Amino acid sequence: METLPESMVNELEDFIDFLKAKHSKHSSDLNQQANLVEEPQSLYGAAKGLLIIPEDFNEPLDFN
Repeated sequence: METLPESMVNELEDFIDFLKAKHSKHSSDLNQQANLVEEPQSLYGAAKGLLIIPEDFNEPLDFN
């Protein structure tokens, strides 16, 4: 940093501030997510209407 021009030092300091803010936000988001407990969703009836059984399902197959 000592060998950089003043304009680049300022830019580097801004970037460091950005990273600090990003890290602190990310850490707080992770802490909040760790405290949340999701209720499992029931899958009962989730496939209703997706499977259609034809009327002649139990009829003998024609092998001709």
